[in-house]
Amino acid sequence: MTSEGSNTTAITLRKPTKDDGFRLHQLVAECPPLDPNSIYCNLLQCSHFAETGVAAEKDGDLVGFISGYIPPQQPETVFVWQVAVHEKGRGQGLAKRMLKEIVARDACRKVTHLETTITEDNEASWALFRSFARDLGAELTYHEHFEKGTHFGGQHDSEFLLRIGPFTKPV
Repeated sequence: MTSEGSNTTAITLRKPTKDDGFRLHQLVAECPPLDPNSIYCNLLQCSHFAETGVAAEKDGDLVGFISGYIPPQQPETVFVWQVAVHEKGRGQGLAKRMLKEIVARDACRKVTHLETTITEDNEASWALFRSFARDLGAELTYHEHFEKGTHFGGQHDSEFLLRIGPFTKPV
């Protein structure tokens, strides 16, 4: 668990628990344009994937969350499923702190790459992951992975698979 903050109340980072599932569901709803998942999915993210997720709290409120997992076929990769930062946690580098927290964990000791998918117009996410790659001195590559017409039936913008690495654990 780490704690850091400005001159106001610190934001604490920790592993999520199943008790965070409903709060995560509410957080995502308050962070458009994030795609909501079912509450049950959020419960699984907070319990089954706690080692590769991070919850950020400020004054008892969940103000940030990253869900991720290590794909069984890629034990050297952590896949970041979703990054949520509430307006109460913005402007403090929280998303990047949470990413660094995850890759520094013992569960990610064999991880040398990070992957995520991002829509072309999500400028905040592109900026976050480009900055993260720069901080790690790692290469960033991407290509269209889930296509709007083929995979989403025209109901969601195409998602680009972004890959960062290789890298070593951040200091």
